[in-house]
Amino acid sequence: MQLLSPQNFPDYELLDCGDFEKLERFGKYILIRPEPQAVWDKAMTNKDWEKAAHVKFIPRTSSSGDWKKLKEMPDKWTMEYIVGRDIDKIRPSVIKFRLSLTAFKHVGIFPEQAVNWDYIYQSVTQLKAAEVPKVLNLFAYTGGASLVAKAAGADVVHLDSIKQVVSWARANMELTGLNDIRWVVEDAMTFVKREVKRGKKYHGIILDPPAYGHGTDGQKWQLEEMINEMMKMVLSLLDEEKHFLILNTYSLGFSAMIIENLLRNAASLETGELFLNATSGCKLPLGVFGRFKKIPG
Repeated sequence: MQLLSPQNFPDYELLDCGDFEKLERFGKYILIRPEPQAVWDKAMTNKDWEKAAHVKFIPRTSSSGDWKKLKEMPDKWTMEYIVGRDIDKIRPSVIKFRLSLTAFKHVGIFPEQAVNWDYIYQSVTQLKAAEVPKVLNLFAYTGGASLVAKAAGADVVHLDSIKQVVSWARANMELTGLNDIRWVVEDAMTFVKREVKRGKKYHGIILDPPAYGHGTDGQKWQLEEMINEMMKMVLSLLDEEKHFLILNTYSLGFSAMIIENLLRNAASLETGELFLNATSGCKLPLGVFGRFKKIPG
């Protein structure tokens, strides 16, 4: 079991976390956001946090709230990640993101996923020696993994059930200077069932499902109840000869051993936990993952 954290992400920094909050820098701006995993004390004082931050998220309900600006900053701005920077013999690419202060505390990027972006970039680069790899990104949010796969040379299908989020991903694609990603606004389970019936195959599949969610027609998604069925179907969509898969989950109490059991028949399986290293010294856990690949030669 591995513990993985981004090692080279100049545009992002976790400054401190604790007391159910985190202090983060995205590009030039510093934000205070809720963090349910940060059950310990802050290393820095509340005064230092308030002095450093440009904006703070104030929850109104369990799922929404408002941003209180402490310094002048825009509601939307950009940042970038250089994918493949530390991968031997692979040319890196610059991926750009448009960030936004949303009512749901998110800003449009999950920085801990950078370790998976590098894995995707390397895998697609290795696969495309034979043909253009087909990659499916489910629960794809604002498209970080989709952009990385496309930049590496894949034919990408990006799926999310929320139209506005897919539009956001398209804006990130255009900002990055890419094109021709296939956008799908649909319930993930519905789409996967149809692809299985059609006999479709993909060389890469990426899943980052939420704990709870709804499809385009109100279909319920609950991770613990539905992930086993989803993974059985997803595994049948993988090309048998050459492929990679990443499953990432962020759900309190969801163990990496669950991922290991779901994917136990996969060769070269890696499982573990993603985390962010705070400048103040603490480590913030941010989900568990499983991933594997089969690349001939």
